[in-house]
Parts: sequence; structure tokens; C-alpha cells
Amino acid sequence: MNIIGIIPARFASTRFPGKPLADIFGKPMIQHVFEQASKAFDTVYVATDDINIFSAVENFGGKAVMTADTHNSGTDRIAEAIEKIIISENSSFDVIINIQGDEPFIQPEQLLLLQKSFELNTGTQIATLVKPISNLEDLFNTNIPKVTLAKNKTALYFSRSPIPFIRGKENDKWHTAHTFYKHIGIYGYTYDALKKITQLPQSSLEKAESLEQLRWLENGIPIHVEVTDMETLAVDTPEDLEKIIRNYSRQKK
Repeated sequence: MNIIGIIPARFASTRFPGKPLADIFGKPMIQHVFEQASKAFDTVYVATDDINIFSAVENFGGKAVMTADTHNSGTDRIAEAIEKIIISENSSFDVIINIQGDEPFIQPEQLLLLQKSFELNTGTQIATLVKPISNLEDLFNTNIPKVTLAKNKTALYFSRSPIPFIRGKENDKWHTAHTFYKHIGIYGYTYDALKKITQLPQSSLEKAESLEQLRWLENGIPIHVEVTDMETLAVDTPEDLEKIIRNYSRQKK
């Protein structure tokens, strides 16, 4: 099975413009992500719409590909990128792993767990990761999508709201009454599934929650789920970056 990791990275983030180039311990954030992904996969690319990000990747010795600035999601950007990469690498790829460009300390073990879901389940078209939620802050944070799971390890629904609703209990007791899962925002797709989902129009649920994976569920495409106990530290705002740097520095002492 030939697998590639692609990191979509755009400059124009609403909450944190230029986020991929933010400095973390002397390296741009995108370099940290690239180096972690390269511990799991032999072939890793950054897909970007910004020449500064493209140049930064080339400067640290990574591979990058320029894409349009009109994409609505990272998945759409990856769909364009993979066609260019296939030509430049003169190789086809069975599975494409979408690695978020704002998780500088993503663990290779998580990426390999995602890979394993395709190796062990030959019918998997799309796969992603979830993690049990252990605190109220994450449960009610609208920047952290929540997931409900079917018994066959596929996703039933994703939402920015806590799901399911716990009837008869105060909100501050919800996390002790049920196992909630948060979405770890990395995906794997077969090449054919990636082409299929990016040809679908945006769906009503996707627009309502601003979660692209709801487009796939609305169109009846199952999303296989693996559970990880490893935490990921996503950077959505400059405040998130400061918090992550403080926590990481504390752990290293």
C-alpha cells in the first residue's frame, strides 16, 4: 500500500493569519508538522496557496506544492495537490493522509494508527481519529468538534455542540455520565474516495456546523473511526500558541 501524507496550509486564517509560519522554538509551525509526519510516512508534502509558506517549506528541505486560493476546505486543497504530486513523483498513491497544519506536535503513532485502519479494514474509504473527552472545557468548546460513534466503529455525527444531550443531569456532570469523544482532525482517504467527496456540493449540515465531514455523511459515505488516547494540541488562535508553548516547555523541564 502506497501512502502519502499531505499537509494543507493556508495563510489567510480568520483567527490567526499567517499561522503556518508562526515561530515555535525557532522553527515555523509548518516545519514541526512536516517533521512529525515524516517520522510516519516516506512521502510528505505541504499543499499551500501562499508563496511565503511554499518558500518556507523549501527552505527547510521539505516538499511543497502550490494550489488555488479558492478551496473551501483542506480536503479540497489536497484533491488538487495529489494530482500534481502524482505527476511530479511519477507514482500513484492508494491512501492519502490529511494532516492538519496547525498541530505542531502531532504524534507519528497517531498517523500510523490511521494508516492501520486501511490495512486492517480493506473496505475503508475514509478514516479519522477520536479521543475520549475528560474535561468540561473541551466538551463545551465549540472549536472542538464532538463525535458520536456506531458500534461498527463508524461515525454517526459530528457537531460543535456536545453530543449526545444528557437528559436529567446538570451540564457540569455530563462528562461523568457518558463517554464523549472529540474529533482529532486528521483524515485518511483512498484515492477514489477523495475524488468522489470533493466532487460533491457543500451540504446543508456542513454549512450549518462548518464541518466538511458532514458533507460525506449526508451523502451516505461511511467514516471509519479509530480511538486514540494521545492528545493533540491544535493552534486556532495566538492565545492557543502561547498556551501550547508554555505547556510544552513545562513538560521538557
